[in-house]
Amino acid sequence: MTFRPLTTSRALAAGVVLAGPALAQDRATHFDGPYISIVGGLSAQGNDNRSDRLVFDTDGDGKYDDAVNTAAGANAFSPGFCGGVATGATRADGCRGDKDKAEYGARIGFDKRSGNLVTGALVEVSRSRSSDGVSGFSTTPAGYAFDRELDYAVSLRARAGYTPGGGALFYVTGGGSYAKIDHSFTTTNTANAFDERRDGKMVWGWQAGGGTEIMVTDHVSLGLEYLYNRYDDSKYNVAVTQGTVAPTNPFILASSSTAMRPSDTKYDFHSLRASLGFRF
Repeated sequence: MTFRPLTTSRALAAGVVLAGPALAQDRATHFDGPYISIVGGLSAQGNDNRSDRLVFDTDGDGKYDDAVNTAAGANAFSPGFCGGVATGATRADGCRGDKDKAEYGARIGFDKRSGNLVTGALVEVSRSRSSDGVSGFSTTPAGYAFDRELDYAVSLRARAGYTPGGGALFYVTGGGSYAKIDHSFTTTNTANAFDERRDGKMVWGWQAGGGTEIMVTDHVSLGLEYLYNRYDDSKYNVAVTQGTVAPTNPFILASSSTAMRPSDTKYDFHSLRASLGFRF
């Protein structure tokens, strides 16, 4: 029997044949098991600022359905409102718009793969520095500005997706979130007294979205994800009391104080982020 040396082309072909089962086995383990990821991207505000305003509770009944009127019966906030943070005492001074800023976080999760279908769950800690503001203007004149941003959120989401034989995953995701929202209040009114009040610092919300994840090695992945975030932000208000003004001041005319807050108690924003993951 005569043995012939393998040519280069035959050697490459033999290598592919021998490596095929190993590569197939590697791809079969993609998106199956525990992983950790870091995420980073952009947060963009989702509120329609054109309809934002301040609302008032002048009689202390807990309902923000009152008007702040002068002793003559005129609306003390007749100059109006703006979506954003007031830059002065009058509406003509303008308002600074909402700011879209960076978002970042980390997650740990677990996926279970069955054929080309993948289901799993993850826990994520994230932070967004985008801000959402609303302001009102009184006839004094004076400006009153509320601003808020997400300090941090702890989220638990499920996800389900499809992988065409491994290597890439296309998925949808959603779940609950528990967050701390930072608030700030500023005003050019130096006569009344103002007290910021919070009924607890944490609020509940939810997230939903989708994305894709691609394995660049058997353990490292890159991803792109979109999330819609919404939180119930109804625990914050500002109490306005007399300060140095006369008893006929509009804020204390109906009772000893007026509570005010933004009309929109839903804090929502969009997230577009990239991820870098490691699978064990």
